[in-house]
Amino acid sequence: MGRVREGYRGAGPGAFTPDGCAVELYARLPVRDEPEVIAAGAREGARTLLELGCGVGRVTHALVEREWVVTAVDESVEMLARVRGATTVASTIEELRLGERFDVVVLGSYLVHAPDPEVCRALLDTCRAHVADGGVVLIQREGAGWYDELPPAREHAGGVLRFLSSESVAEDVHAVRIAYEFPDARWVHEFRSRQLSEARFEAILAESGLAVDAYLDDARTWVRALPVG
Repeated sequence: MGRVREGYRGAGPGAFTPDGCAVELYARLPVRDEPEVIAAGAREGARTLLELGCGVGRVTHALVEREWVVTAVDESVEMLARVRGATTVASTIEELRLGERFDVVVLGSYLVHAPDPEVCRALLDTCRAHVADGGVVLIQREGAGWYDELPPAREHAGGVLRFLSSESVAEDVHAVRIAYEFPDARWVHEFRSRQLSEARFEAILAESGLAVDAYLDDARTWVRALPVG
Protein backbone atom coordinates (compact mmCIF):
# COMPACT_ATOMS: atom_id res chain seq x y z
CA MET A 1 0.00 0.00 0.00
CA GLY A 2 2.84 2.35 0.83
CA ARG A 3 0.92 5.30 2.23
CA VAL A 4 3.27 7.88 3.69
CA ARG A 5 1.44 10.91 5.02
CA GLU A 6 1.09 13.26 7.92
CA GLY A 7 -0.32 11.29 10.82
CA TYR A 8 1.33 8.01 9.77
CA ARG A 9 2.48 5.87 12.72
CA GLY A 10 4.01 2.42 12.90
CA ALA A 11 4.59 -0.27 15.49
CA GLY A 12 6.93 -3.16 14.80
CA PRO A 13 10.59 -4.18 14.63
CA GLY A 14 13.36 -2.30 12.87
CA ALA A 15 14.14 1.32 12.01
CA PHE A 16 11.46 3.93 11.47
CA THR A 17 11.58 7.10 9.40
CA PRO A 18 10.64 10.52 10.85
CA ASP A 19 7.03 10.13 9.72
CA GLY A 20 6.69 6.63 11.16
CA CYS A 21 7.36 4.35 8.19
CA ALA A 22 8.92 0.98 8.94
CA VAL A 23 11.96 0.60 6.70
CA GLU A 24 12.05 -3.19 7.04
CA LEU A 25 8.39 -3.50 6.11
CA TYR A 26 8.81 -1.47 2.94
CA ALA A 27 11.82 -3.58 2.02
CA ARG A 28 9.54 -6.63 2.03
CA LEU A 29 6.85 -5.21 -0.24
CA PRO A 30 7.07 -6.15 -3.93
CA VAL A 31 6.57 -3.90 -6.92
CA ARG A 32 3.12 -4.25 -8.44
CA ASP A 33 1.86 -2.84 -11.74
CA GLU A 34 3.36 0.64 -11.26
CA PRO A 35 6.10 0.29 -13.94
CA GLU A 36 3.55 -0.79 -16.53
CA VAL A 37 1.19 2.06 -15.61
CA ILE A 38 4.04 4.55 -15.82
CA ALA A 39 5.12 3.24 -19.23
CA ALA A 40 1.54 3.49 -20.49
CA GLY A 41 1.14 7.02 -19.18
CA ALA A 42 4.42 8.45 -20.45
CA ARG A 43 4.88 10.19 -23.77
CA GLU A 44 6.71 8.33 -26.53
CA GLY A 45 10.45 8.87 -26.16
CA ALA A 46 10.26 9.90 -22.49
CA ARG A 47 13.40 8.94 -20.61
CA THR A 48 13.89 11.06 -17.47
CA LEU A 49 11.70 10.45 -14.45
CA LEU A 50 11.34 12.07 -11.04
CA GLU A 51 9.92 9.72 -8.41
CA LEU A 52 8.55 11.56 -5.38
CA GLY A 53 8.42 9.51 -2.19
CA CYS A 54 10.51 6.60 -3.48
CA GLY A 55 10.94 4.81 -0.15
CA VAL A 56 13.36 1.89 -0.33
CA GLY A 57 13.17 1.74 -4.14
CA ARG A 58 10.36 -0.79 -4.53
CA VAL A 59 9.26 0.90 -7.77
CA THR A 60 12.55 2.65 -8.48
CA HIS A 61 14.48 -0.53 -9.12
CA ALA A 62 11.91 -1.82 -11.59
CA LEU A 63 12.04 1.50 -13.45
CA VAL A 64 15.84 1.43 -13.61
CA GLU A 65 15.67 -2.08 -15.04
CA ARG A 66 13.47 -0.65 -17.79
CA GLU A 67 16.19 1.91 -18.56
CA TRP A 68 14.48 4.96 -17.10
CA VAL A 69 16.89 7.64 -15.86
CA VAL A 70 15.44 8.07 -12.38
CA THR A 71 15.87 10.76 -9.75
CA ALA A 72 14.44 9.30 -6.55
CA VAL A 73 13.36 11.59 -3.71
CA ASP A 74 12.57 10.73 -0.11
CA GLU A 75 13.04 12.55 3.19
CA SER A 76 14.36 9.40 4.87
CA VAL A 77 18.05 8.69 4.51
CA GLU A 78 17.35 5.19 5.88
CA MET A 79 15.05 4.53 2.95
CA LEU A 80 17.36 6.10 0.39
CA ALA A 81 20.27 3.95 1.58
CA ARG A 82 18.51 0.96 0.00
CA VAL A 83 17.96 2.58 -3.42
CA ARG A 84 20.24 1.45 -6.24
CA GLY A 85 20.77 2.65 -9.80
CA ALA A 86 19.11 6.06 -9.40
CA THR A 87 20.17 9.55 -8.42
CA THR A 88 18.90 9.99 -4.86
CA VAL A 89 17.86 13.21 -3.16
CA ALA A 90 17.08 13.51 0.56
CA SER A 91 14.29 16.08 0.84
CA THR A 92 10.67 16.49 1.70
CA ILE A 93 8.53 16.64 -1.40
CA GLU A 94 7.01 19.96 -0.38
CA GLU A 95 10.39 21.71 -0.19
CA LEU A 96 12.02 20.11 -3.23
CA ARG A 97 13.28 22.47 -5.93
CA LEU A 98 15.93 20.83 -8.09
CA GLY A 99 16.17 23.46 -10.81
CA GLU A 100 15.56 20.88 -13.53
CA ARG A 101 12.54 19.35 -15.19
CA PHE A 102 11.64 15.82 -16.20
CA ASP A 103 9.71 13.95 -18.87
CA VAL A 104 7.70 12.18 -16.16
CA VAL A 105 6.97 13.13 -12.55
CA VAL A 106 5.42 10.39 -10.39
CA LEU A 107 3.46 11.09 -7.20
CA GLY A 108 2.38 7.61 -6.10
CA SER A 109 1.40 5.97 -2.82
CA TYR A 110 -1.83 7.99 -2.59
CA LEU A 111 0.15 10.98 -1.30
CA VAL A 112 -2.27 13.39 -2.94
CA HIS A 113 -4.75 12.50 -0.18
CA ALA A 114 -2.69 14.29 2.49
CA PRO A 115 -5.10 15.40 5.23
CA ASP A 116 -3.79 18.98 5.26
CA PRO A 117 -4.93 20.85 2.11
CA GLU A 118 -1.82 23.04 2.25
CA VAL A 119 0.42 19.97 2.17
CA CYS A 120 -1.53 18.60 -0.77
CA ARG A 121 -1.12 21.91 -2.60
CA ALA A 122 2.63 21.93 -1.89
CA LEU A 123 3.00 18.38 -3.24
CA LEU A 124 1.27 19.32 -6.48
CA ASP A 125 3.22 22.57 -6.77
CA THR A 126 6.40 20.48 -6.64
CA CYS A 127 5.07 18.26 -9.41
CA ARG A 128 4.28 21.30 -11.55
CA ALA A 129 7.69 22.88 -10.90
CA HIS A 130 9.55 19.79 -12.12
CA VAL A 131 7.58 18.56 -15.13
CA ALA A 132 8.84 19.51 -18.60
CA ASP A 133 6.54 21.48 -20.89
CA GLY A 134 5.85 18.36 -22.94
CA GLY A 135 5.95 16.03 -19.98
CA VAL A 136 3.37 14.34 -17.78
CA VAL A 137 2.60 14.03 -14.09
CA LEU A 138 1.34 10.60 -13.01
CA ILE A 139 -0.66 10.60 -9.78
CA GLN A 140 -2.04 7.66 -7.81
CA ARG A 141 -5.37 8.40 -6.10
CA GLU A 142 -7.87 6.43 -4.07
CA GLY A 143 -10.79 4.82 -5.85
CA ALA A 144 -14.46 5.52 -5.28
CA GLY A 145 -16.04 3.85 -2.27
CA TRP A 146 -12.81 3.24 -0.36
CA TYR A 147 -14.38 4.51 2.86
CA ASP A 148 -17.79 2.85 2.53
CA GLU A 149 -16.71 -0.40 4.19
CA LEU A 150 -13.51 -2.08 5.27
CA PRO A 151 -12.03 -4.46 2.67
CA PRO A 152 -11.51 -8.06 3.78
CA ALA A 153 -8.07 -9.29 4.81
CA ARG A 154 -5.91 -10.49 1.95
CA GLU A 155 -2.57 -12.16 1.33
CA HIS A 156 0.14 -9.63 0.64
CA ALA A 157 3.89 -10.02 0.10
CA GLY A 158 4.08 -13.32 1.92
CA GLY A 159 1.94 -12.10 4.80
CA VAL A 160 -1.56 -10.86 5.48
CA LEU A 161 -2.86 -7.31 5.14
CA ARG A 162 -5.74 -6.48 7.49
CA PHE A 163 -7.82 -3.31 7.50
CA LEU A 164 -8.52 -2.71 11.19
CA SER A 165 -10.56 0.48 11.25
CA SER A 166 -11.55 3.63 9.38
CA GLU A 167 -13.08 6.51 11.32
CA SER A 168 -14.16 9.98 10.25
CA VAL A 169 -12.18 12.52 12.30
CA ALA A 170 -12.94 15.72 10.38
CA GLU A 171 -14.79 16.78 7.28
CA ASP A 172 -13.64 14.43 4.50
CA VAL A 173 -10.73 13.17 6.65
CA HIS A 174 -10.50 9.57 7.85
CA ALA A 175 -8.17 7.94 10.36
CA VAL A 176 -7.28 4.48 9.04
CA ARG A 177 -5.50 1.61 10.77
CA ILE A 178 -4.05 -1.34 8.88
CA ALA A 179 -1.86 -4.25 9.95
CA TYR A 180 0.79 -6.13 8.01
CA GLU A 181 1.24 -9.57 9.55
CA PHE A 182 4.11 -11.90 8.66
CA PRO A 183 5.20 -15.17 10.26
CA ASP A 184 8.10 -13.36 11.97
CA ALA A 185 6.84 -9.79 12.40
CA ARG A 186 3.79 -7.53 12.61
CA TRP A 187 3.39 -3.82 11.91
CA VAL A 188 0.35 -1.67 12.62
CA HIS A 189 0.07 1.56 10.67
CA GLU A 190 -2.17 4.51 11.35
CA PHE A 191 -2.61 7.32 8.86
CA ARG A 192 -5.03 10.06 7.96
CA SER A 193 -6.41 10.47 4.48
CA ARG A 194 -8.54 13.21 2.94
CA GLN A 195 -11.31 11.89 0.73
CA LEU A 196 -11.38 13.63 -2.64
CA SER A 197 -14.24 13.39 -5.08
CA GLU A 198 -13.21 13.31 -8.71
CA ALA A 199 -14.42 16.88 -9.16
CA ARG A 200 -12.49 18.11 -6.13
CA PHE A 201 -9.40 16.22 -7.20
CA GLU A 202 -9.45 17.89 -10.60
CA ALA A 203 -10.04 21.27 -8.99
CA ILE A 204 -6.99 21.04 -6.73
CA LEU A 205 -4.87 20.00 -9.70
CA ALA A 206 -5.97 23.15 -11.49
CA GLU A 207 -4.91 25.26 -8.50
CA SER A 208 -1.34 24.03 -9.09
CA GLY A 209 -1.38 24.49 -12.85
CA LEU A 210 -2.17 20.90 -13.79
CA ALA A 211 -5.06 19.39 -15.73
CA VAL A 212 -6.27 15.80 -16.03
CA ASP A 213 -5.54 14.36 -19.45
CA ALA A 214 -6.62 10.76 -18.84
CA TYR A 215 -7.46 8.16 -16.21
CA LEU A 216 -5.19 5.23 -16.90
CA ASP A 217 -7.05 2.31 -15.33
CA ASP A 218 -10.62 1.12 -14.98
CA ALA A 219 -10.69 1.97 -11.26
CA ARG A 220 -9.53 5.53 -12.11
CA THR A 221 -6.80 5.35 -9.49
CA TRP A 222 -3.95 6.40 -11.81
CA VAL A 223 -4.18 9.77 -13.51
CA ARG A 224 -2.12 11.45 -16.21
CA ALA A 225 -2.02 15.20 -15.71
CA LEU A 226 -0.47 17.82 -17.98
CA PRO A 227 1.07 21.19 -17.13
CA VAL A 228 -1.03 24.18 -18.14
CA GLY A 229 -0.62 27.95 -17.97
